[in-house]
Amino acid sequence: MSDPSTQPSQTPDLEEPKFGFNDYAERLNGRAAMVGFLLILVIEYLTGQGLLSWLGLQ
Repeated sequence: MSDPSTQPSQTPDLEEPKFGFNDYAERLNGRAAMVGFLLILVIEYLTGQGLLSWLGLQ
């Protein structure tokens, strides 16, 4: 039976983040867009104004 407090003997083989159009960048960009969209909805709900009105553009 192995001791659960021991460290694994092999480290996982993870890819380093890259620049340009790749899966990592696209995933990160998509998540940032979803967070931004959610924040816009929260701002509109809390202020009772649309984003353009909140920014003073309308």
